[in-house]
Amino acid sequence: MGLKTLTGKVITASGVKPTVEVKWPRENFWIYGAIEPLTGDHFLYEYPKLNGECFQQFLDWLSQQLGSDYAILQVDQAPAHTSSAIRWPENIIPLFQPPSAPELNPIERLWQFLKKPLKN
Repeated sequence: MGLKTLTGKVITASGVKPTVEVKWPRENFWIYGAIEPLTGDHFLYEYPKLNGECFQQFLDWLSQQLGSDYAILQVDQAPAHTSSAIRWPENIIPLFQPPSAPELNPIERLWQFLKKPLKN
């Protein structure tokens, strides 16, 4: 008889619970986005962090995508959105929604759709 190998298993004495350090590889990223509710036109871009610097990069990118068009960008009260360091491009007008009211922001429906298959 040949030897059978157990891969990924830890063998211990009967009644002894094995302790093994598990390191799941994880990569985090944030998707910044804007959506036009009537047409469904959307602008999405991936960034490594959720902060004012990345938000500023998104605003600058969105402004370029809009070209000569204007947009009213509805945003929540997150610190990255309300920082005095944010330089709003001329063609993007911020509309700050009330605190704790995500149902008022059209992009929240997109986030729910994207996150649904990722639960658990």
